[in-house]
Amino acid sequence: MFLFVSLRPAGELYHQVAVTEFADFVRATGVVDCEHRIIAGVSDEVGDVSRFAGVIVGGSSLNVTNDAYDAYQVHVHRQLRLLVDAATPVFFICFGAGWLADATGGRVDRSHAESSGGSVVELLPAALSDPVCGGLPDRFMGLTGHTESIAEVGPGVTVLASGPTCPVQLFRWGGNKWASQFHCEMDAAAMEARMRFFIDYGYFSRADFASIVASLGSVDVRWAHRVLQNFISYCLSERVADVAVFAS
Repeated sequence: MFLFVSLRPAGELYHQVAVTEFADFVRATGVVDCEHRIIAGVSDEVGDVSRFAGVIVGGSSLNVTNDAYDAYQVHVHRQLRLLVDAATPVFFICFGAGWLADATGGRVDRSHAESSGGSVVELLPAALSDPVCGGLPDRFMGLTGHTESIAEVGPGVTVLASGPTCPVQLFRWGGNKWASQFHCEMDAAAMEARMRFFIDYGYFSRADFASIVASLGSVDVRWAHRVLQNFISYCLSERVADVAVFAS
């Protein structure tokens, strides 16, 4: 079984976003044996994740570069820290990439923000031996939209993919924690839905909405989805190996 964690505060809009992004993940990976937990307030916790083969953390409208954090964001950061400290493999998407880079000694700024739409992802040499990059072409497209970007990575971080508009698109920290700046769970319909949810949040100009949506259908997202599918396969293979060792 897998766990999908949504970082969406209380409110009907954010609940709809959480439900939608979970459905996007299921559609992109085909995973049906998955629990969904929404961190909507300071009383919501990730809890013990040892029974899960892997954890996927969806995006968030939070920002690492805020001058101050409210109680909700402080709580979210603590929950993510618990996931990093757990032995279970974790895959962070978008906001989680910035948070993980910052939490492990890197630096996040706003120098390479990307408007909503397609983004080029280019594998680096380290990707050749990384399990989530297996079978990927050297260059592929992902869907994205973010106001922050990773300027520097800290010790223990392996950058797996870059791109012409964002220097860190995919990375691994330690042995089994990954993060993508692009939304590897999204397809064109998912991005349009997310854009409608956040139409005035600064991810794109309202005047550009129609042209961005029109461009989404030409973005081939199968390889971005493959990243998540590879993560799922890695987690399942590791769980089988753990069971075999325990049984012996």
